[in-house]
Amino acid sequence: MQNKVITIGEILWDVFPEGKKAGGSSMNVALNLHKQNIESNFISAVGDDENGRELISFLHSNDYPTHLVQVHPKLPSSTVEVHLDENHQATYTIKQPVAWDDIQISNENIAAVKAADALVYCSLTCRAASSKNTILTLLENAKTKIFDINLRSPFYHPDLIGELLKYADILKINEDELIWVKESFQLSGNTDEQLLKQLANEFNIEIICLTLGDKGACVLKDGKLFKHSGYKVQVVDTVGAGDSFLATFIACYLEGYPMERTLDYACKVGAFVASQAGANPEYNKKIYQMAL
Repeated sequence: MQNKVITIGEILWDVFPEGKKAGGSSMNVALNLHKQNIESNFISAVGDDENGRELISFLHSNDYPTHLVQVHPKLPSSTVEVHLDENHQATYTIKQPVAWDDIQISNENIAAVKAADALVYCSLTCRAASSKNTILTLLENAKTKIFDINLRSPFYHPDLIGELLKYADILKINEDELIWVKESFQLSGNTDEQLLKQLANEFNIEIICLTLGDKGACVLKDGKLFKHSGYKVQVVDTVGAGDSFLATFIACYLEGYPMERTLDYACKVGAFVASQAGANPEYNKKIYQMAL
């Protein structure tokens, strides 16, 4: 039986100096799952505007279902200004309010979550009460809950993150976010492994994925730390690299692959996306055999 995953969160236009590209961490995860033959659906909202119609068209062009993407009658579709530093690392200016700040609960999206193997959620979508309440309701109906912490200043605070961490079965976090979590929740560990174990124990999280940029990634599962040094590539931009890592990890995890193989595949796809422009470059499963 094919695995099913629901992702809820942002869909938007990443606006680069040279033009706009469809993105949003939640949409990126959903599309990457789709590329890896995981049956996925995406809960979000766009505005009743040209940007929204273009985003729906973009999903259609990728053969992706859009029946759970709501059209908001008043709020605009989301746009984000992307700023790249000299090392091609991205920072973001995220406008508000936008359509995905007001994702509505419905019988249809509750049924979709109940029928799925996992629900993927992130903190950014919880910046507004309406979407946050929808996510909390859906989490109560989910089998496996996967939290992409996705801290985007200024849209997070310890109370919110602590509430969302309590639901997580699987957590994806990067090294900067881990530093913030350490400080916010008074973790005492001096190494990544110590911090991940403390975080897992504090919030009863089964698996934590820590991405380390060009240094690879590690995963804590059942008290054991798995490490991968990553793949060296010429970075074009880092937009979407973590999202593709997470989607690949989820796909391999649901397929039951050994953790070493799962981590290798996730690092490989994340590196490929970092070597391409934008969050959603074209690829297929032959990427697993590519030479990096």
